[in-house]
Amino acid sequence: MRLNLERLDLLIAQYVSGALPEPAHVLIGSHLEMRKPAVRFARTLEHLAGQALNDNQPLKLASRDALLQRIFSSTAPAEEKPSLISRDGQLPRSLRGYAGRDLLDIPWKPKLPGLRQHVIEKSPDVETSLLWARPGRALPHHGHHGLELTLVLGGEFHDHRGNFGEGDVSVADETLDHRPVAGDTGPCVCFSVLFAPIALSGSTIRLLGDILGL
Repeated sequence: MRLNLERLDLLIAQYVSGALPEPAHVLIGSHLEMRKPAVRFARTLEHLAGQALNDNQPLKLASRDALLQRIFSSTAPAEEKPSLISRDGQLPRSLRGYAGRDLLDIPWKPKLPGLRQHVIEKSPDVETSLLWARPGRALPHHGHHGLELTLVLGGEFHDHRGNFGEGDVSVADETLDHRPVAGDTGPCVCFSVLFAPIALSGSTIRLLGDILGL
């Protein structure tokens, strides 16, 4: 779990610097909306970046007075309080804008027994989707050929690393083989960003049981 948190910190740093591709940017932005400690960490990084800029020698700007007037006349956006997914099915603002709808409007499609999916974007480089798993539903044991980010929007799931609850992010790559299992208290809803295919692994009997939802 510690390694997962270290990787998440790196992703937040890349988010602050604007270095993430859009799907990952949306996922980390949604995580920040849901987790106050993560917001404080991101603001600390922004502050350090601002200090680094102040330490650099200033450059002369063309039309300095016109630029300053434009900045001071603009209205700062209202700050939204970080919050978990609401009970009325409202997704985090970042994800809602990317998906184009709220959770109650998602046209779920069956993927496996007890597992539903809504694909938001699919290309040779990335697949993003919302996933819904019934309580206790296990995903087949699998490894990864590349990076997969999973944000828990509702409920929770667990694997050998520990529990991932609302607002948590699972960071998976080629070093991870796991069998995620949805919690027993309610359905688990996640936002997944997959940059490379997964690879099924483990025993044939266990895989067959998980595929059939037994």
